[in-house]
Amino acid sequence: MIAAEALAAGLDTPTLCELAGLPRHADTREIRDAFEQALSEAGIELPDRGLARRHALRRLAARLIAGEIAAGDLATDDWWETEAETAGERSFLSLIQYCACCIEYTLGLDQQTWTAELRNAALTLTSSPPTDPAC
Repeated sequence: MIAAEALAAGLDTPTLCELAGLPRHADTREIRDAFEQALSEAGIELPDRGLARRHALRRLAARLIAGEIAAGDLATDDWWETEAETAGERSFLSLIQYCACCIEYTLGLDQQTWTAELRNAALTLTSSPPTDPAC
């Protein structure tokens, strides 16, 4: 979908067209290689892993606020590996749990309180200026 959105926004490279046509469950290595090639063709430098995760964290917070994902869905990734650089990032990350069943045990919060605090942290993160202009 990201490739199709980039094409719709006017970014057009041969590999990006190929990437947009790949099935959702294509081989992840094939997707990664095509993505890197499409960026290269467009003259876009691939961000380092840390910066890319920070971009993704900000997008994740925005999706949570927009109602595109539920708070419990955040517990399905390895966000603990993300190196936060701002107070907003640290606050949001501190509330993301390894699994949804650990919220009360780890944080001492019930599900409703956790969800409210997570949304507030997401709002704080998305309303703060990014430390990197590309975020």
